[in-house]
Amino acid sequence: MKNIKLIKFVAVILSTLIVSTINVYAAEWVVDADKSQLNFISIKKGTIAEIHQFDQFQGQLNSQGQFELKIDLTSVDTNIAVRDERMKKHFFNVDSFATATLTSNIDLSLLDAIAQGSSAPLVIDANLELHGEIKPVQLNVIITRLVGAKLSVVNTQPVIINVADFALVSGVNKLMELAKLPSISHAVPVSFYLTLNLK
Repeated sequence: MKNIKLIKFVAVILSTLIVSTINVYAAEWVVDADKSQLNFISIKKGTIAEIHQFDQFQGQLNSQGQFELKIDLTSVDTNIAVRDERMKKHFFNVDSFATATLTSNIDLSLLDAIAQGSSAPLVIDANLELHGEIKPVQLNVIITRLVGAKLSVVNTQPVIINVADFALVSGVNKLMELAKLPSISHAVPVSFYLTLNLK
């Protein structure tokens, strides 16, 4: 009788462990845009830097470790309405390219190894699709497992986007012409803070 109880107890423990493992690797994480930020910096006249942002984006990390972040380029926010419209029309060309997409594959075992309340650095190789071009980018991030089935992902180094890589030089030139500026940097630092919720 004791052996039967012991066998049942072991079976319950094993089942629990198996279910827990399945939950980790079958999980889907969704970006909480209201608790996330996506910023970029423009530098004009060689020394004047301004911080801008995108107000709308959505993303998810699925059970296979595939991450996708879609950025609505029409939501660009520079705090100046006229400049927003110029960037949408002449720089991003949103009539043809309204969305930028970042994709990557994440090793989910690395996330599972992070204890609640702890953080870990991670280097992520990703691809950015912008203005009809796809280029590799590297993300250096810190991932923190928060209370309540949440993750935070913040970059420890800005991601430098070169406009020439995405056929955006003519757009920069048009912005310079409209704003009567002598220069706008072709190197654009991007920073982000993402909060992901377990779905």
